[in-house]
Amino acid sequence: MNDSSWGAPPQAGYWGPTDQGHARGAAPAGPAYDAHQAQQTRPMPIVPHVPEHGGDQDDDRGAARPSGPPFRDGPPQPGPYGPPQPDLYDTPQPPPPGAVPQNPEPMPDAPQPAPAPQKKSAGRDLGAAIGVAVGLGAVIVASLFVVKAVFVGVIAVAVVVGLWELTKRLEERKGIKAPLVPLAVGGAAMVVAGYVRGPEAAWVAMALTALAVLVWRMTEPPENYLKDVTAGVFAAFYVPFLATFVALMLTADDGPFRVLMFLLLTVVSDTGAYAVGWRFGRRKLAPRISPGKTREGLLGAVTFAMAAGALCMQFLIDGGSWWQGLLLGLAVAASATLGDLGESMIKRDLGIKDMGSLLPGHGGIMDRLDSLLPTAPVVWLLLVVFVGTS
Repeated sequence: MNDSSWGAPPQAGYWGPTDQGHARGAAPAGPAYDAHQAQQTRPMPIVPHVPEHGGDQDDDRGAARPSGPPFRDGPPQPGPYGPPQPDLYDTPQPPPPGAVPQNPEPMPDAPQPAPAPQKKSAGRDLGAAIGVAVGLGAVIVASLFVVKAVFVGVIAVAVVVGLWELTKRLEERKGIKAPLVPLAVGGAAMVVAGYVRGPEAAWVAMALTALAVLVWRMTEPPENYLKDVTAGVFAAFYVPFLATFVALMLTADDGPFRVLMFLLLTVVSDTGAYAVGWRFGRRKLAPRISPGKTREGLLGAVTFAMAAGALCMQFLIDGGSWWQGLLLGLAVAASATLGDLGESMIKRDLGIKDMGSLLPGHGGIMDRLDSLLPTAPVVWLLLVVFVGTS
């Protein structure tokens, strides 16, 4: 179609030349019909079929239609009286009654089926965890009440294994080579010195262990020396020095009962936090450090530890009282939670979940010592204040 036929409106009454003159409405006939002139004639547009909408009731719609050409080849052009108006014939017409849409669109607000509720998981193998806990408890109780020196050996072994796990993870994840040999020898000596000679000997053993770490690292190239010895001194303080306070508790006449109470309160605190937090936990305690810990779990730890502390101080410790046990339980819940968060901070920095895999259902030795290590000096100090050292 020639676009020039849309350039200007035709003159009134003119429908193109014919062999009979300028007769309006006359059709070309015979050989006198000029094909070139026929190209200048605008053909009639093909009107698409419009669905009927109820018969005669739509007959008066023609009066409401705007004037002008009903169809265009392009977008609407501005007219002489203002901006282009929308073409009413381009708007979609509603389908006839009973018609089925070809491509039905889903309703945006249609209710979706609710997901099936998932059962809470404990997050570890409870059977293996309980079995390992029972086995460790039997070994600890047997060594604790049979011969004290055997229990000191158990502490020393746990310290050496914990140092091995910690230094191994530091080297694997951070490239930090804390010297294990002086740490293991000095750590075991620290525990024995504390049991035999008291707190002063433990401090001296700690200082000698730190010095041994500095000297031992000098046998290797100086690169990363400061980083390695700093990690070594930290490991010496974090694992064997804090564990020495358990040996210090054992030196008293009722030492086995003090150690047993220390272990029971820490385990009860952890168990109360785990049970209450798993069942009722909603508000996070420290989401950036340990997302699994909740404020409800901390409340459970405090409640369980205070109740256990009151019972233990009343019936296990000579000269103890139930109100002292309440304070002791509160302190244990706080120190155990902080110790757990501290180790979680270390593991998050290292990018690991557990320090080891020696204990099925628990992880490594350090994953069990995380709450015990910082709690040991707290319990030792409060027992000294409440009932003395003998």
